[in-house]
Amino acid sequence: MQRRLAIGLAMGAGLLAAAPAAAKDLMGVACSSPAPVHCPETGCTSAEVGDLGNATETKSGRKFFLDYPCDLKAGEKVTFILSLHGGGSIGNWQRHYFPLIDFKEKHRLVIATPSGTRNIWVPDQDDAYLQGIVEQVEAAVGKGNIKAFWFAGHSFGGQTSNRLLNSDFYRQRLTGWVSLSGGRLGSKREEVRAPIPTGSGGPGGPPPQPAGTPPGAPMRLAADASILPDFAFSHIYETGEHELTAAGLPAGSRWAEKLGCKAQGKPREVVDAKAGYVQDTRVQANPNKVWGLKARPGAAKIYDYPACPGGKVVADVVRIDKGHTEGLEPRVTEEIVKLMLAAK
Repeated sequence: MQRRLAIGLAMGAGLLAAAPAAAKDLMGVACSSPAPVHCPETGCTSAEVGDLGNATETKSGRKFFLDYPCDLKAGEKVTFILSLHGGGSIGNWQRHYFPLIDFKEKHRLVIATPSGTRNIWVPDQDDAYLQGIVEQVEAAVGKGNIKAFWFAGHSFGGQTSNRLLNSDFYRQRLTGWVSLSGGRLGSKREEVRAPIPTGSGGPGGPPPQPAGTPPGAPMRLAADASILPDFAFSHIYETGEHELTAAGLPAGSRWAEKLGCKAQGKPREVVDAKAGYVQDTRVQANPNKVWGLKARPGAAKIYDYPACPGGKVVADVVRIDKGHTEGLEPRVTEEIVKLMLAAK
């Protein structure tokens, strides 16, 4: 996300268990369910949302959040997800925006959620840190026990995922990429993203442009999603309905076509009676549906591209009557997880 997101949390109906249950340490990190620093229904304190994590990347000494099943057994196969926040945000906001942590036991997920430099992802300061996290988790879990590796990234974190996955380090590991309003493979930004109205996102504005950028120039992206990678992987694109242009979701996917998947199927609907955990809680100069309003229950439509060769998964997820910053609701989150787990 290239405008600064508030790191305050607004809590929807919770998914929390009655009391934490401790388990064996992984990388020296004690496990609990609910996950550590999990915001309660009554709201999250500034100290909680600003917590940088319960694990340490050893080379840099920087913190990150590590969440894993508390009953994880030696040699058990797991899905490993590196979850990246948007520009102006922070790791613990991302943990609640896309709340994979609520499904770590049920779906055997190991989730690393770091925080970028200056609340954004800076290649020469963050790339080595992220690689170090991946290598540490692989060593702790056992590289052969990671049956799938996914990027999940919101906004600028999605763009950063797209930039990183093309590197040799990640392409040999990658199962797929979940883009949470962070670029749709095969689509130009202007084809799927409505302009963000002036006054969105509170004070602070977007992160600074690189030196020498002409005044009024369009925001530079970490990666251009319209450029198709030269290797195959699964891709799930999620967006709020109000973020799309007036044309709505494209009827086809260039990425699905390249992989050899069948045409976009009729959507299936998921209805959530509970709200997501977070939203942008700052005072907005121009509250609007594109940027996002309060977290609330709702519905989502899932468009599959069936019969992808090699067991790949391509799907679009559109959350009805939502914008850029309302956190994902529990059922749609789990449906995305199920899509991830279905990919080979």
